Amino acid sequence: MKSDIHVCAVWESEHDRPVYTLDDICPECGAEAVNSAPAPFSPEDSYGEYRRSLKRRSRE
Repeated sequence: MKSDIHVCAVWESEHDRPVYTLDDICPECGAEAVNSAPAPFSPEDSYGEYRRSLKRRSRE
């Protein structure tokens, strides 16, 4: 799932705080804006087995 909200890719060196936008470029410095959403899961998902079994149970 892709988020519509982007954050300036170089905000740590260019700005005092994160700059969020809906565009693909930062409105303040013109740098690239990247997707601000975290990854939906980790490849090392230690609780994945439990989460999937609960999901299977709720479908039945």
